[in-house]
Amino acid sequence: MDFLKLPWLPECSDWVEKLRKAATLDAEELGGELRGLATARLDFLRTSKLDRLMQREADALRLQTPAAKRLRLAVAASCTVTHLIPAIRVGALRRDLWVDVYEAPYGTYRQALMTPDSELYAFQPDVLLLIQDPWHLVSGSRSTADDAISGLRACWQLAKQHSRCTVIQQTVLPVFPDTLGNNECVYPESRAERVRRLNEGLAKAAVDDGVLLLDAATWAARTGLHSWYDPALWHSAKQETSPQVSPLYGDLVGRLLGALRGRSGKCLVLDLDNTLWGGVVGDDGWSGITLGQGNALGEAYIGFQEYALALARRGIILAICSKNDEKNARAPFERHPDMMLRLDDIACFVANWEDKATNLRRIAKMLNIGLDALVFADDNPFERNLVRQELPAVAVPELPEDPALYASTIAGGGYFEGFTVTADDVARVGQYRDNAARVAELEATTDLPAYLRNLDMELIWGTFDEAGLPRITQLVNKSNQYNLTTRRYNEAELREWTQNEEVLTYQLRLRDRLGDNGMISVIIARPKAGEPDAIEIDTWLMSCRVLGRQVETAALNLLVEHARSRGYTRLVGIFIPTEKNEMVRNHYLKLGFELHGKSPEGGAVYELPLPGYTPFDHFITVREA
Repeated sequence: MDFLKLPWLPECSDWVEKLRKAATLDAEELGGELRGLATARLDFLRTSKLDRLMQREADALRLQTPAAKRLRLAVAASCTVTHLIPAIRVGALRRDLWVDVYEAPYGTYRQALMTPDSELYAFQPDVLLLIQDPWHLVSGSRSTADDAISGLRACWQLAKQHSRCTVIQQTVLPVFPDTLGNNECVYPESRAERVRRLNEGLAKAAVDDGVLLLDAATWAARTGLHSWYDPALWHSAKQETSPQVSPLYGDLVGRLLGALRGRSGKCLVLDLDNTLWGGVVGDDGWSGITLGQGNALGEAYIGFQEYALALARRGIILAICSKNDEKNARAPFERHPDMMLRLDDIACFVANWEDKATNLRRIAKMLNIGLDALVFADDNPFERNLVRQELPAVAVPELPEDPALYASTIAGGGYFEGFTVTADDVARVGQYRDNAARVAELEATTDLPAYLRNLDMELIWGTFDEAGLPRITQLVNKSNQYNLTTRRYNEAELREWTQNEEVLTYQLRLRDRLGDNGMISVIIARPKAGEPDAIEIDTWLMSCRVLGRQVETAALNLLVEHARSRGYTRLVGIFIPTEKNEMVRNHYLKLGFELHGKSPEGGAVYELPLPGYTPFDHFITVREA
């Protein structure tokens, strides 16, 4: 499979004509067309043409883009990277993000990082991408991998000292030829071996320092180093990465930026017939489908199921969307001895004769997630094209004909890009399955108070701590719907709140008799500038899984109690509207706040007087962790 051609994206035979048509539109109409053009399979030339059209209307398009979808990226490199910038912008657009890019002048990255008033810091980047070529890092005969890592860590420290940006470090391309051959690893003076050890140590250093990696070295090994690195281009233009790789390179950066902004997929929705097994279960019966060892095709389907199961184990929700009789569709999960996936691994199972677009809407609603959180895997080109047309927010990988390539195609597309795996991630499938049971109980009851009382809910709260920071960071950067301000913070910024005694921070978990929902809410409240009697809620977000269960009233009681104990007499709430958080527009009014004015971001400011506050009644036991 040629990953350089972005095979997970669909071909578009009339792409050039669509680009010409888009070029005639004004900026207001153009915005909606650009992402469609970006989600087709692109080469270097088409990527450059699309970026030129984007930059022609950049000012107007930037203004049209909500703040939550805008990013400022600084690129600092020791080699020539100008040819990669258009692809980075297009790769971000593919994730529905508008990225403004500042490129530090060639070879000046260290000076820029060391100078507090440099143009790089004046740009105020949200993200800094550092790219250092191997000659720069291990050129000296006495330089070691440890020396190079120390130099890189010094760069990261400078960036953190002068900016609050997230740092992404590119791994080092293994461009040096072997001098010993197969046993190069026993020759420590070899530059090739030093680069290998450098990349090995870089991974640990990045984790320790809270830096993200762009793993160019692994991708070069996967796609062929000769595709990435051309010695002639290096010597003539100091281009470490070949232009032909730029569409893939831009996509790799785009998926990292997307993950930072909560644009990664949360749920893999799977078709059944000829996707999870060969054949049609309704015709062949569960015992007649192609699945199992000893058969190349059957083993290919097992391999894809193993990949789906691995995704589930790291926190990706699995759902089924099949045109089938439900009894027939469930039979292989219940009875076939070679099925790797079982019903317990599936959070939502939809099998009927309705169209796939309708059922995908149903799945998103049942799981309480957005359509843009779904990745739909189906072997049928008709079904894929229907979903792309009807539900453009849903990611639809272009699966090849050979099922042996399904897993690598979806993995190659980076739909589920992430940074860490937390305990809550591992438990997520069970949490969504348990929530489906709650929904079923709720739909069957006519007495809501009795239902809530019988859930035996327990809300466990604690302040931000090191153990919870990875999950807190995930929630802050992924939560969109039940999020009052949608303000994004990286882990280092959130850690600062833990060290500020004036700031109230909360991580909230919810348990009940049906299971543990994990961390479901994050709240940050800090003193309001210039108003010593008021504390302002900077961030309040909650998982949609616990809607309607009185968590918000229990959390408000807790917040008011602590604010009062610190002498505050007013609690200020901010609502900043986005295209996804309409559901919480009246959040503060429902909790007894009064509208007090407009926020600078175009939203609303609410206030709650604390002296006369009467705690809400609820059916939740609240305790400190």
